[in-house]
Amino acid sequence: MARKNQGLGVNVQFLKVQDFFQQNQKKVNYCIIAVVVIVAVFFAYKFLYLAPLEKKAEAAIFPGETYFGAENYDMALNGDKQGYVGFIKVAQKYSGTKTANLADAYAGICYAHMGKYSDALRYLDKFSGDDAMVAPEIVGAIGNCYAAMNQYDKAVDKLHDAAVKADNNTLSPIYLLQAGLILEKQGKYGKAVDDYQKIKDKYLNSYQAMDIDKYIERATALKK
Repeated sequence: MARKNQGLGVNVQFLKVQDFFQQNQKKVNYCIIAVVVIVAVFFAYKFLYLAPLEKKAEAAIFPGETYFGAENYDMALNGDKQGYVGFIKVAQKYSGTKTANLADAYAGICYAHMGKYSDALRYLDKFSGDDAMVAPEIVGAIGNCYAAMNQYDKAVDKLHDAAVKADNNTLSPIYLLQAGLILEKQGKYGKAVDDYQKIKDKYLNSYQAMDIDKYIERATALKK
């Protein structure tokens, strides 16, 4: 009897659900159609619009990367008279692509090399990404811009963030050493020692670790 009642309960629930769909059939159909349309629009945007646009963006940015590599930062940033429009316009024209995101980063670094740190920060802050090498480098560049503008607390915070994001023997010791030197400049010798010691303890195989003891000894002596 219990099994019979249990089966009857299931049937009743099924009938309730069936009745709901019958009463709301139009709404349910509209919802299904809306989902199908959203999915279709997403795939159309991604494969029919964004993918071709990405290829165009990659071709458009290539001359700028060549100028950047040759340290011709003004040309890389603003373009030439031969058809290349510059990182700024590439970022604007191909907005939404990965290449436009990279163009913002390039533009920020160009401005930094040109000593225009406020402009550099404006473009570097636009960059978004979690690449193990590029993302920490951008954060580190932001830190160096703040340092050049004598905004030392912000600089140290960003350099520490860059070191954590990188977490490798190549980049992290560079940012920790830069942070330590700024902290020494601020008279925060104990915190500088902490950064130097971290290089010695965690990144012993790095280039910076080879002579880190002299930094530790100097900051320790000044701390006293």
